[in-house]
Amino acid sequence: MSYYTSMFFVQQVGVEPTLNGFTDRCLTVRHLLVLNHKIISEKWLVFEYNRDMKANNYRIISWNVAGLRAAVKKGLFDFMKKDKADVFCFQEVKAKIEQIPEGAPKNYYFFLNDAQKAGYSGVATYTKMEPKTVIVGDRDNDWDDEGRVLITKFDEFTLLNVYFPNGKRDKGRLQYKLDFYDNFLKYINNLRKQGEKVIFVGDVNTAHEEIDLARPKENSKTSGFLEIERKWIDRLEKEGWVDTFRYLQPDEVKYSWWDQITRARERNVGWRIDYVFIDEKLKKGLKKAFILNEVYGSDHCPVGIEINV
Repeated sequence: MSYYTSMFFVQQVGVEPTLNGFTDRCLTVRHLLVLNHKIISEKWLVFEYNRDMKANNYRIISWNVAGLRAAVKKGLFDFMKKDKADVFCFQEVKAKIEQIPEGAPKNYYFFLNDAQKAGYSGVATYTKMEPKTVIVGDRDNDWDDEGRVLITKFDEFTLLNVYFPNGKRDKGRLQYKLDFYDNFLKYINNLRKQGEKVIFVGDVNTAHEEIDLARPKENSKTSGFLEIERKWIDRLEKEGWVDTFRYLQPDEVKYSWWDQITRARERNVGWRIDYVFIDEKLKKGLKKAFILNEVYGSDHCPVGIEINV
């Protein structure tokens, strides 16, 4: 008795698994038609690989690198290659476009909002997915002229990479910071009203609750833990924005910034001032929220999420 057997063998050539799937652009399939244990037909089928073939899972990392060039010398690009996040958002890059070091992973698009003042502020985004729209903050609104906001819009979500102002110990920039907070909240609320699925990440420069810093009483009159600053985060949450780390880890004590002058990281006397916030409508898709405090290279450490959108 004769019988046919049809067999398919899938090959991914030169690919590497990531959270989203495979990094290459096509899927190669070998099809064999077998009669009585003999191959009578062999075909190679190539299917174009596209975003729709993958689950919409994303790993997003945010990190105040305190100078991109310095961070690269300390292993930033090696960290990126090892972590393989879909998007890296860096704050306080302190570099112009011509000063961006070479050697970043090649499978990322790069975008920069640099400050007009040399060696100051600036945000940069590396993304595996090509955005449909990129908005550089200082060109598209009147409340960012220091290279603090970079917006990348994808089909699935809108991501804002933000370096919020520091109020300074003498509170000399406090009002600027509070005005920035208010303008930013209006901006993201408006994005949400337009139907966009909003995620924003960055150095917010405020610890929200006492659990979020090692010495709350000693810092109650210090910018970064002033009642008026903390109330803005209260308002943020009341208006439907979710602190992803605290949502999934309500009691965990972890910090994202340590003072270098006092060598506070050695004693873990830190502050949690770096955040990933999402629209509350995205909570169901939130899988992980984390602080990578074992990663060095800055006075801050990376924070991030894994989310299905």
